[in-house]
Amino acid sequence: MIGKLTGTLDTKNPPQVIVDCHGVGYEVFVPMSTFYNLPELGGKVSLLTHFVVREDAQILYGFATAQEREAFRELIKISGVGPRTALSILSGMSVAELSQAITLQEGGRLIKVPGIGKKTAERLLLELKGKLGPDIGVVATVANDAQSDILQALLALGYNDKEAAAALKALPKEVGVSDGIKLALRALGK
Repeated sequence: MIGKLTGTLDTKNPPQVIVDCHGVGYEVFVPMSTFYNLPELGGKVSLLTHFVVREDAQILYGFATAQEREAFRELIKISGVGPRTALSILSGMSVAELSQAITLQEGGRLIKVPGIGKKTAERLLLELKGKLGPDIGVVATVANDAQSDILQALLALGYNDKEAAAALKALPKEVGVSDGIKLALRALGK
């Protein structure tokens, strides 16, 4: 119903903001990633929104990027994950980090988010696999199972996301896992 708000930032009270749109103040709940990138009070702000209507409330959630909103929408489709929990997830990790955790099946990263237990993390890993889009984050470089295994090995060895992604890009497309790890380690060693 309400897809986007553009107006003046009137109030900042984490995780809620009020956006004044020509004299009408909209209360909007935002993830902390969006909150930290908001302008000063009185500044112009534009948020993509998701409107939730419940029996006892009508709540507006706002996002700085389309990827955040899409991830939020995918999260709330999962049984046991409501809008507040989805907002908590997006406040605890970026969309790229969430996408990478899903792709690499790393439930431990999800459990670190407040409100996410082991069973919910497992459900997230199962139901979100392949739904957050291959164009988000480092996982865009993972073309097949072998490259996924190579990426996971490099991350386990302590290389950061950028280093591992750069090493993957330099590898031939159809390289095996063991040869790929050796080649990637040589490239990272230079």
